[in-house]
Formats: sequence, structure tokens, C-alpha cells
Amino acid sequence: MNARTDGRSRHWLAAGAIVAAVATAGSLWFSLGLGLVPCELCWYQRILMYPLVVVLGVAAIEDRPGVWRTALPLSMLGGGVAAYHSYVQATVDSCTLNGPCAAVQWQSPLLGLTIPNLALVGFALVTLTVVAATR
Repeated sequence: MNARTDGRSRHWLAAGAIVAAVATAGSLWFSLGLGLVPCELCWYQRILMYPLVVVLGVAAIEDRPGVWRTALPLSMLGGGVAAYHSYVQATVDSCTLNGPCAAVQWQSPLLGLTIPNLALVGFALVTLTVVAATR
């Protein structure tokens, strides 16, 4: 993937960093502000989202669209975990081997999105911004 460094890649990378920062702040608000205990899958999603704030932030400052080699594996793997987590929440009715990961601890009053759904949107947006930065 080649990218022109005419400044557009910097804007896309900055947008990705902002999305990752909002997702990170949101996850901290859910646990620290609302007192929700993250399940195992939530921890994996956090592990994959948190570094994207720094990785994309530095890449935006330095205008390095080649960061896709680092950012895409994190965002795509995180999106996969979030998609699986969303699937578990949508299909499992009771506590099973999936344990607390199947429980819906919070749901958006307007859109009905759960926390893993929001993470999936965040990872998808980060992935889109990173791909756009390489174009």
C-alpha cells in the first residue's frame, strides 16, 4: 500500500487516533464511572484498542501512513473479538461456558447497542481510517 504524503494521510490517522481515544475513554467510563466489571473478552478488546491511541497518534504527528502494518492487525483482530463477543451476547440466553461475556451489562438507550457492539463500531472506524490513510 502506497500513500501520498500530501497531508491527507495525517488527517485520516488523526481521525483514527481520535476514534481510538474515544473508545478508550468510553471503556474507562464504563468500568470506573459506572462500576461495570469487564469480562474476559472485554479485556482482550481493551488490550487491542488502547495501543492504537498512541500508535495512530504518533503516526499522525509524523505523517506515517506505513503505520498500517502495526495498526491493521490490532484493529482487525480487535474487530474480530468484538464481533464474536456481540454474537455471543445475541445468541446465548443464560450463563454457559461463556460465563459473564454473554451478559449484557449496558445497552444504549437510543440505538440499543451493547458495549461489544460499540467496540465493533470503534474497531471498524479505526480500520477504515487506517486504510483511507494509505490511499
